Amino acid sequence: MLTSLYIQNIVLIDRLSLVIGDGLTALTGETGAGKSILLDALALATGGRAERALLRHGASQAVVSASFEPSKNHPAWDILAQNGLIDDDEQEIILRRVMGEDGRARAFINDHPVSVALLRQTGESLIEVHGQHQGIGFLDSAAHRGLLDAYGGLENLGDEVAQKYHSMIEARDALQQNREAKERAMREADYLRHVVEELAQLAPQDNEEAALAETRAHLMAAEKISKDIEQVANLVQGDSTVTALTRAAAGLERASLQLSQDKAAPLKRLAAQIDSVLSEWHEAGALANSVAQDFLANPQELNHVEERLFALRAAARKFNVPCDQLAALLGRAKADLALVEEDAASMAALEKKLFQAEQDYDRAAQKLFRARQKSAAQLDKAVAKELAPLKLDKAKFVTEVKAEEGQRRASGCDTVQFLISTNPGAPLGPLKQIASGGELSRFVLAMKAALMSKEERTVIIFDEVDAGVSGAVADAVGERLAKLAKAAQVLVVTHSPQVAARGAVHWRISKSGSKKMVTKVEKLDQDERIEEIARMVAGAKVTPAAREAAKSLLGIVTPKKAKGARG
Repeated sequence: MLTSLYIQNIVLIDRLSLVIGDGLTALTGETGAGKSILLDALALATGGRAERALLRHGASQAVVSASFEPSKNHPAWDILAQNGLIDDDEQEIILRRVMGEDGRARAFINDHPVSVALLRQTGESLIEVHGQHQGIGFLDSAAHRGLLDAYGGLENLGDEVAQKYHSMIEARDALQQNREAKERAMREADYLRHVVEELAQLAPQDNEEAALAETRAHLMAAEKISKDIEQVANLVQGDSTVTALTRAAAGLERASLQLSQDKAAPLKRLAAQIDSVLSEWHEAGALANSVAQDFLANPQELNHVEERLFALRAAARKFNVPCDQLAALLGRAKADLALVEEDAASMAALEKKLFQAEQDYDRAAQKLFRARQKSAAQLDKAVAKELAPLKLDKAKFVTEVKAEEGQRRASGCDTVQFLISTNPGAPLGPLKQIASGGELSRFVLAMKAALMSKEERTVIIFDEVDAGVSGAVADAVGERLAKLAKAAQVLVVTHSPQVAARGAVHWRISKSGSKKMVTKVEKLDQDERIEEIARMVAGAKVTPAAREAAKSLLGIVTPKKAKGARG
């Protein structure tokens, strides 16, 4: 239920905090006092459109917060759980909207920033508004099917039909795609055979172009490098140079033997240095030979690589695809060509699968259709019981469930529409076309009462649903609202004293102030209720008779004066 409502800087409301109880709450007040402002504020908190006109003049920010305590199995908890906005010990849902001077509004659920769409989805699961010219789903024939399914508990059957429908569509799409592919393949059969024949001989591989290009660049570089290395090898391995150094080193060694140790030392060091140079010289020659083998030019290999690379690029230009997609093109061409050459078994299997899916759907849809017809009859009886107390006993309500031959939809093979007739013998017609404003409100109330046991709604608001009715009819409306409030929290904005008197709680909305008008809301005690209802009965001037009438509506017994007593 809606437990509290906080409003700050909305139109004529400066700051207002309301604690709301269960049962039927009546909201009354003079025309223009601001009753609609409360509903506008509540709509803003539950995801309604944010308009700058709602911001109180001179204020920089408006805030509206609505607190709810739904039952444990309420759908709102599932919505929050799916969006990670719920704790195990959570018992309250607080919807809050903050709007700035620029008209932009931020949305919060339990102090978590959320999107307006999520706030609206949560709000719509918690609160429902009905007015004289609005019945939400009741006036929209597109929503009648969902209301009937909810009343009859047919959601599981509806889910089964939807699942069968999607399976049927998948089978139909698979068959259609296969047919289109085969027709395309047959038109292009000659071309496909040419593609397969040519590319099969070429046998392109993934990423082959890049690998060939790299190899080609290496081979072309190797041809020049190998010549430079060959020159180095010839120079290092030259006989004259090595022989001259070897002879020089031997001569120095012989000369050192003929000298004293001191004189021979420099010659020995020079001979050792020459030996070291000769050793490194021989190592350089060996390395030059080894490196030369690595970069040995192979004209045949280079020619082979270039021929392969040019062949791939030529095929890519011919078939207008990148080289790296030639292998994929070959695969697709083979698959399409296989469609042309395959037997009828594959196509027949897909056709059989579609036929079976259609049969499964038709059986499920017919089962749902029959269940809807049965639930429609039960709903008609339930609504009929509600019409008589609302002085619509001559009216007729019919839930039309009509099969549509050859139609297959996710929602079934039928249409559902609420039809009414307000006078005996008058033809049935859509609710919004037949009912007057006062009749419409009572039809909505009757249907809401019939559907109430099947729904999970935290609070229902009726905005002047008693407009256009008075006397016994207004009293019947009030009685039905009070009865409905035993199953759900109900708020009613009313100008009818009969309806206001039925409220378990009575709020009076008024406007005051000379320089700056302010809307205020007061919870009335018994004496204040008598005065307010008397005002609604008599108008501006409240008479003793009006007060007595108010007491009578409230069920307050006035003690009779004793005979002979002086008054």
